[in-house]
Amino acid sequence: MKNLVMDDFHYKALPLDVHFGIGKSSDAKQILIDNGFKKVLVLTTPDQKASGEKLANELEEISAGVYPHAVMHVPIDVANRAIEFTTNNEVDCCLALGGGSTIGLAKMIALKTDMPIVAIPTTYAGSEMTSVYGYTENNLKTTGKDIRVLPKITIYDPKLTLTLPAQVSACSGMNAMAHAIEALYAEDKNPIISVLAIESIKSLAEALPIIVKDMTDIAARQKATYGAWLAGVCLGSVGMAIHHKICHTLGGSYNLPHAQAHAITLAYSVQYNRNADIEAMDRLAAALGVDSREKLGLAIYRLNKSLDIPLALKDIGLPEDGPANVAQIICDSPYYNPREYKYDELKDLLTKAYQGLPPA
Repeated sequence: MKNLVMDDFHYKALPLDVHFGIGKSSDAKQILIDNGFKKVLVLTTPDQKASGEKLANELEEISAGVYPHAVMHVPIDVANRAIEFTTNNEVDCCLALGGGSTIGLAKMIALKTDMPIVAIPTTYAGSEMTSVYGYTENNLKTTGKDIRVLPKITIYDPKLTLTLPAQVSACSGMNAMAHAIEALYAEDKNPIISVLAIESIKSLAEALPIIVKDMTDIAARQKATYGAWLAGVCLGSVGMAIHHKICHTLGGSYNLPHAQAHAITLAYSVQYNRNADIEAMDRLAAALGVDSREKLGLAIYRLNKSLDIPLALKDIGLPEDGPANVAQIICDSPYYNPREYKYDELKDLLTKAYQGLPPA
């Protein structure tokens, strides 16, 4: 008879207020008013300024305008200027319209000013579901946790992802999948989050191939948004491991694009950990329809290839000496991982990732 004994665990839910639905962003003004906000600043990246201006116009009398200066990895000088702007203009809420860069900037404002955040994600990054913040200073990325940076409200509208290009959708979706996969073997994993992680992985694996073939498929967009939401809950509820350490190093030290770096390196992170947590990897294999843990890294690599995701870190800006440097940084200041960090093996896998070669 199969052993039914469960491991002890601790589960703590974050205070989340989620509005999910096609066209739901049109309710933003009323949702903000219902929560007592009177002077709302819309944050965006420069590329999404026009979308931010449209949203600000819809907010009418409660709009404090648009601040379109969010950039990748939240450089500390960019954060400090935004903090000064919101303070000087007596804003009472930051409405982050965008992905991880924009929500990350809102989090730094919240960290320093206690200002509430409302998030309307337009990618699958998942930052809106976490109390994790991060910023870059002197080519190093620093992360931390603080409940003040967790968005008070999140509005998910799959319609807002329809203009997300196919490759950006694919990379952002694989970034989300990485959150769910690492939740399966996190140090503080628990069975509730593992169930959400498996549902997230299945949803994303089903939706992303449809999206890259037809970006206007709203049902697939809805499923991907749902999967990304669950992945964000995973990211916000348990710790991460080797994959996120690799990506934080690639971003902080080399300013590599966040989603692409996550998408490319996921196959190699899973390959490294394939035998470290047997139960977790067996569940992952079942979710992805793979018959062996040994094939997991290759399966994710092939999924990336089918989604037309860049396969080589050199193609997104990593220099030739990057694999060795990243491996050393990881070993010098490691995150938790279910197996120990071995420099030579990490360097070898990162060299394969640099070249775009299969992980196994």
